[in-house]
Amino acid sequence: MNRRDFIRISAAASAAGLHLPFNLPFASAETVPAASVRLILRPDRLGNRIGDDFTGLSYESAQLGNPQFFSGDNTELAGFMRRLGRSGVLRIGGNTSEFTHWAGNGAIKGDTPENQRLREQDKTNPIAYALAVGPDTGHKAPSPVNITPLAIRNLRDFLDACGWKLIYGLNMGTGTPEQAADEASYVMDAVGSKLIAFQLCNEPDLFYRNGIRKENYDFKQFADEWQRFYQAIRERVSNAPFAGPDTAYNNDWLVPFANQFKHEAVFLSQHYYAEGPPTDPSMTIERLLRPNPKLQDEFEGMNTTMQESGLPFRLAETNSCYQGGKQGVSDTFASALWSADLMYQLASAGGTGINFHGGGYGWYTPIAGNQEDGFLARPIYYGMLLFAQAGAGHLVESKLEPQEQAPLLTAYGLRNDAGAVKVAAFNKNLDRGVRLTIDAGQQGRRVTALRLHAPRVDEATDTTLGGAPVGAGGEWSTAREETLTVENGAAVMELPAASAALITFERH
Repeated sequence: MNRRDFIRISAAASAAGLHLPFNLPFASAETVPAASVRLILRPDRLGNRIGDDFTGLSYESAQLGNPQFFSGDNTELAGFMRRLGRSGVLRIGGNTSEFTHWAGNGAIKGDTPENQRLREQDKTNPIAYALAVGPDTGHKAPSPVNITPLAIRNLRDFLDACGWKLIYGLNMGTGTPEQAADEASYVMDAVGSKLIAFQLCNEPDLFYRNGIRKENYDFKQFADEWQRFYQAIRERVSNAPFAGPDTAYNNDWLVPFANQFKHEAVFLSQHYYAEGPPTDPSMTIERLLRPNPKLQDEFEGMNTTMQESGLPFRLAETNSCYQGGKQGVSDTFASALWSADLMYQLASAGGTGINFHGGGYGWYTPIAGNQEDGFLARPIYYGMLLFAQAGAGHLVESKLEPQEQAPLLTAYGLRNDAGAVKVAAFNKNLDRGVRLTIDAGQQGRRVTALRLHAPRVDEATDTTLGGAPVGAGGEWSTAREETLTVENGAAVMELPAASAALITFERH
């Protein structure tokens, strides 16, 4: 199957056969004169560190109902993940984590004819388990799904294949402490050092909305439940690591959780969605690319909890538009600009990692597809790829002057462990290009750039990084590297509207 055919199938699967044309009133066209902006870097002034395990993906727990999806046999998906980094973090959770049931002892709760059929098929054939689970839309309670020991053993093989570690969600919503302890014990034995933390629930501050708890459900009730589950699991697995509260957005729960459980948790987690619901016509590309006050509020809560508790913070589930994303926004090149910029915003604010939610053919999923039809990198994946190419290191002090000439221009300086300086620059302005002059205090060194590009900001297919698309299994290599002009010791680059670039100041 060629790439174009797969894109067509992917779009059809996402919209149940409905594919809408893109007729937005912009096409990354510059309607005002290009702005001249200077970026001043101080590589000797180091900021927060971006670790090797900063990047992550998040999938629904229901995906484990297909034991062959996360398995060593799924080499194509593992390849896509390795391309984003060989030390990433896979998070298993989402809304469906509250409706999964551990079937470790053969007593399967909520079994269905479909699950029985799948178990009876040839488990050595990945195509027999082609089911791919997309993001839960939250419109109704998910169907119960059973998780078997086979799924967990295969999950360990998959983690070994891609080199990633694991955050594993348990069912506090409709399960019991005893069931969670049985599941946690098996996961801990099978996954071992690959496990970073258990999360006991998903967005408990919204339990009252989906009928899992009554409308008066508050933090105190949640904390009492969390403690009971924690104790039951620790009695079975004395060294089990935990994280939380994994709330949707509620800083009113984040701070007291950090205060009460700072000795029980290894990190703090929360979620963030830039837009939603997708049915709201005001949820647009323009809105996605603008600064979001909600994100700044979340960062304030993050900083408060980190300072008071001493615990690191991870954005354990995030994406552009909740309820599975929005066609024409979440699946466009705009999401590539947004995703990479969000990663650097989080790192600049002190966060230690991020997990973009996805799966199946959801509009916002970074990797779309299944084992039978193959997998494809969506535009958002390319933003994550740019971040991966910059690599780990310390952020450095940077300043844009004059910022008002291009209000949606952002840029981040990084010094890697080898001492090379890199700059990730994002021109999210839709009406103007930018002539960016970068003063990195580096004299007489070669400066190169890789462009993150698509023909239009609302383009859903033809994204490239360094002039090349991502191929099957995450195959990618630079096709076009530019050498930048250096004027008076500073590098100069033209950034068209709605584009980005990774600039490297080579050491030699």
